[in-house]
Amino acid sequence: MNTATAPGPAAPAAPAASVTSVFVRLKLSLLRNGLRQSSGRRAAYVTSTVLVLLFAALQLIGLIALRGNAHATAVTVLLVAVLALGWAVMPLFFPSGDETLDPTRLVMLPLRPRPLVRALLVASLVGIGPLFTLCLLGGSVLAVAHGPAAYVTAVIATALALLVCVALARAVAAANIRLLTSRRGRDLAVLSGLVIAVGAQLVNFGAQRLGSAGGLAALEPAGDVLRWVPPASAIGAVHAVSEGSYGVAAVQLLLTGAALVGLLVLWSRSLTRLMTSPDGSTLQAAEPAARERASTGLSRLLPAGRTGTVMERSLRYVWRDPKTKAAWVTSLAVGLIVPVFNALQGTGSVYFACFAAGMLGIQMYNQFGQDTSAFWMVATTISSTRDAYVELRGRALALLVITLPYATLVTVATTALLGDWARLPEVLGLSFALLGAMLATGAWSSARFPYSIPQEGYKNVAPGQAGLAWISIFGGMVAAALLCAPVIALTIWLNVTADGDAWTWLLLPAGTAYGALITLLGLRLAAPRTARRLPEILTAVSKG
Repeated sequence: MNTATAPGPAAPAAPAASVTSVFVRLKLSLLRNGLRQSSGRRAAYVTSTVLVLLFAALQLIGLIALRGNAHATAVTVLLVAVLALGWAVMPLFFPSGDETLDPTRLVMLPLRPRPLVRALLVASLVGIGPLFTLCLLGGSVLAVAHGPAAYVTAVIATALALLVCVALARAVAAANIRLLTSRRGRDLAVLSGLVIAVGAQLVNFGAQRLGSAGGLAALEPAGDVLRWVPPASAIGAVHAVSEGSYGVAAVQLLLTGAALVGLLVLWSRSLTRLMTSPDGSTLQAAEPAARERASTGLSRLLPAGRTGTVMERSLRYVWRDPKTKAAWVTSLAVGLIVPVFNALQGTGSVYFACFAAGMLGIQMYNQFGQDTSAFWMVATTISSTRDAYVELRGRALALLVITLPYATLVTVATTALLGDWARLPEVLGLSFALLGAMLATGAWSSARFPYSIPQEGYKNVAPGQAGLAWISIFGGMVAAALLCAPVIALTIWLNVTADGDAWTWLLLPAGTAYGALITLLGLRLAAPRTARRLPEILTAVSKG
């Protein structure tokens, strides 16, 4: 008699790996595989890592040396606040620095928001950036901690501040991931140079202010405010424990913890929206009526006919094209920084306000380069000198819509900071005259020295056309300065004449009229050349 063998007990299933450990291993694998791509990338990573660690070590030593200094708390609180600001801003300008910043790559996986947030948060702590931040935070708490209770608080404060910085970067990246992963979003990384330049100016200005305002004591008012703002409030809590103010320390730690919780909630909501909402590429095109309604908003504010059409196209370039937007933002920022920062430092002059008009006037140069190969559509609509004149006039008017109010604002702000209101009319007149001269030379230069602007990468000039760009911009700037000679000479004459101060107000209408006249003359001279050189212009701007 055969008996059936009873089945043995089933083997226990292997425990599934936690989502967090999987993401940490994924982060390490991405880092390792990225370094395997090329020796140049490995060398760059090793070099940058060594430099970052060396800088972090020097900062750590410097912060520890602050122990016992009366202003150590103000310095460390400001340092942590700036550090958090850097974590918030950097994902916007360096989206390719961390592949795990794009959670949309995980939409096909069965992941819940809470485990995903936890896994991404822990994975974000792997890397040179968190290590650098940890060094600065460790040095900051060591600079202000005194006593066993303060050291215990320092451990908690360091962990909370680090998590707040990482969660802040993740929340910002998740909220803007559609932009950051698009081609235009990646092209906007060219603005990182502007951020660095502005930051350098701010650091330089701050250093000069510290040197002339009593040293580190000038930081105390800002420190008193920022010690209540997370994550700098965590450093304030360590200082409060050192002072015996346990209630204040508890409130500051609670503020930091609340900020962390709030960021995690915002991040989780952004992830849920990204994981469940359809991508723009899967949506059908908007209805014609909706597109028509969207396109008439700006058109209603512009002149009718070809002039309004050209102005609208130029303004849309400023808003939508990454390279054009980067050039405009740079000019707007630098045009404001130079006069205003010099005025704040007490070394400026109201005439520095003309720098804004000069920086914005540069945008008139190489007008056809921003069209690239699409210039052929513009060329087909130009059949006469009149058409070319209207095209150039529309582009100049679009530029004036932004530059005139902005140049006026910078001039008024600089004058207010210096308190030299008597010179406001003449400075405005000089600015408008300079702007008109640059519009005139820019129109002529656009027709005579056009060059291509590559749409991909960071270069603003196509290979082999650098000479054309230098001639166009710097030659035009010199010519514009020469064209402004009559207004400059009149300004000097009125300032050196005994009774001239009573008549300097005339420079405002005179400079405005001169700028308008020279602009019209420049457009008239550039129009026939533009109409004759349409094929050459199309060839030049299509090389990128």
